[in-house]
Amino acid sequence: MRGPIDPRLWRYSHAARKYLVLSVALSVLITAAIIVSALVIGALLAGIITEPGERTAESWTLLLSILGAAFGIRVVGVWLQARLGHRSASHVVADLEGEALAAAVGLEPRELDSRRGELATVLTRGIGDLRPYLSGYLPALILAVIVPPAVLVVIATQDLISAAIIGVTLPLIPLFMILIGLLTRGKSRSTLEAMSTLSSQLLDLLAGLPTLRALGREQGPQARVEELGDAHRRTAMSALRIAFLSSAVLELLATLCVALVAVSIGLRLVFGEMGLQAAIIALILAPEVYHPLRSVGERFHAAEDGMAAAEKVFGVLAAREATPSAGERRPARLNGIIEVGGLGVRSRDGFAPNEFGAVFRPGSVTVLTGANGSGKSTVLQAVLGLVAPDRGWVTVDGIDVGELDRAWWWDHIAWLPQRPVLVPGTLRENLELVGEPGVDLDRVCAATGFDAVLAELPDGWNTVVGSGGVGLSLGQRQRLALTRTLVSAKPILLLDEPTAHLDSASEATVLESIVRCADVGATVVVVAHRPSVLAAADVIVEVGRHTVNAESTLPGEGI
Repeated sequence: MRGPIDPRLWRYSHAARKYLVLSVALSVLITAAIIVSALVIGALLAGIITEPGERTAESWTLLLSILGAAFGIRVVGVWLQARLGHRSASHVVADLEGEALAAAVGLEPRELDSRRGELATVLTRGIGDLRPYLSGYLPALILAVIVPPAVLVVIATQDLISAAIIGVTLPLIPLFMILIGLLTRGKSRSTLEAMSTLSSQLLDLLAGLPTLRALGREQGPQARVEELGDAHRRTAMSALRIAFLSSAVLELLATLCVALVAVSIGLRLVFGEMGLQAAIIALILAPEVYHPLRSVGERFHAAEDGMAAAEKVFGVLAAREATPSAGERRPARLNGIIEVGGLGVRSRDGFAPNEFGAVFRPGSVTVLTGANGSGKSTVLQAVLGLVAPDRGWVTVDGIDVGELDRAWWWDHIAWLPQRPVLVPGTLRENLELVGEPGVDLDRVCAATGFDAVLAELPDGWNTVVGSGGVGLSLGQRQRLALTRTLVSAKPILLLDEPTAHLDSASEATVLESIVRCADVGATVVVVAHRPSVLAAADVIVEVGRHTVNAESTLPGEGI
């Protein structure tokens, strides 16, 4: 069960650790100011009431100066704590966003794809909900730990009966906080999950909107989006109702507890059983005992949203820590011979691929083919080092790919995934991301048919595209991605369905350029189904999978 202060927050953020130390120091200063001001007010009022004519105004100068200093210190301490809370919250959120983004980039492609809606929500909105936790809940929690014990000790030195009443009633506030927390358990998590689902659906809708518009079905998902929005609204409003109710309950309870102390003090003053100065001090300090606990309860629900999102972030960070670290080997020379043996990667219902073996050699085009879901793309990801094999091995010139320095290895690879990543900007900027000096750009564009695309665009290379290549057709995006891959002039080419969305003439042009790359010594591995691509291959390798059901076991398991 998670405590009120999650230690993982301090481990992942240096700003959080610094803020915690400073917040504790300011809380101690505020507590001292509260106690000093109450003692001075008690002495002043008792002296003025009991000795109205015996002392002049000048005789109270020292006490008034101390009182003014105590008030000033408390005001400055509270202001600094609030200011520090807001600034530190921004730094902590920025730290966690950076850590989470770096961890998300390091996730295996399949896991990243399955969690993209959740990660998008957490990174763009969820972590921001930590600000109320850091700027409001955490300072209140620290004050709740420091102020009540210290103030209660001071009250006990003045009036044991008042201290006893407070000692008996004080546990009622955390008790009611726990009861309310049990009532609202899961509300914040449900809100975040509803928002993640809505974001994921909207991302898919936006990605497929051009296709839906082309088919005249852009109004189809409207009902589903409205349904998700209503579900999120109901969940959020339910959580808000509970939060307002709990705040009112805690306020009423604290008021009644202070009233008990005040009635006891009043009765004893009437019967002369208590000194005036002790009564004033106890009466002033009594609300200060309850106030920090009440503030914690009021801020708890706002903080829960942030901590629910932080749980998601910590899950991503923990997955990164559990991932084996990449190697550091950097061979002096790359020959480009890739050997795969007994490769098996676990999928949801078996292994895909299963017991795959092949040798990819320089100067030849190897085509991987097989049924959908057999693990062809996973083979490429294993070669890249993005997926750790559950069985088997992948070596590059006799060195396990896991032992290679990833930056060095990736610097020798041109990879065209099924869904190429095109960044917002001009076409030229997209090519310059991986372009090599001295490459004949016109020749490469002619080889992929992208010169015809440029001729159709009025701004040519200065044409601006959005995220994912928005503004271009699917065929134009594929040609741009192919051009960028070939412009990189890498010795290893991994191409996943390179001729998708291309017509026959464009496909023939692209295949010629791929074969030409192999002829000059590149190691080319292509995932494809089309007969025309298979016809251009030097080596064709079938990729298979092993599927299990709930009543069977995987090969080699359960023995």
